[in-house]
Amino acid sequence: MGMSVTISEAADTDAEQILKLQYLCYQSEAELYGDYSIEPLTQTLDSIKAELAAGSVLVARLGAEVVASVRGTVDAAATARIGKLIVHPRMQRHGLGGRLLEAIERRLAEGGVAQRFELFSGHRSESNLQLYRKHGYAPVSTRRVDERLTVVTLSKDAEAGAYVTSA
Repeated sequence: MGMSVTISEAADTDAEQILKLQYLCYQSEAELYGDYSIEPLTQTLDSIKAELAAGSVLVARLGAEVVASVRGTVDAAATARIGKLIVHPRMQRHGLGGRLLEAIERRLAEGGVAQRFELFSGHRSESNLQLYRKHGYAPVSTRRVDERLTVVTLSKDAEAGAYVTSA
């Protein structure tokens, strides 16, 4: 009998599992850009605990194991900033990232709080960029960080809906 994945708000006790999963998931990004000093690989447990307290953090669980996570905050201008969407490598390519993205969008837009969603990815992270485009995000800016990395910022209006089939 198989278990199903459930999505819920992260608890303080999830911080360590989120940190370990984040470290695992960002290895491929570090390799892609030749930089193992990226913030997700150097973030501390205390910093993740602070994010849990300050914003909305969702996790996907398979039984008791955290297999995916995403974070979001809404600023004073009603822009929801979504970040660190991570899915365990063995769980990728099964729609879990899209489910989490839709769930954090719903959570941040509750009561009309978020009017716009914004996230970013590295320019070489094509699978991430493809997922975001599939969910209605469009590039709005790029910023060259160094010779290896250009950050692509994507956004969409909250009214745009969570899923666009034509992308």
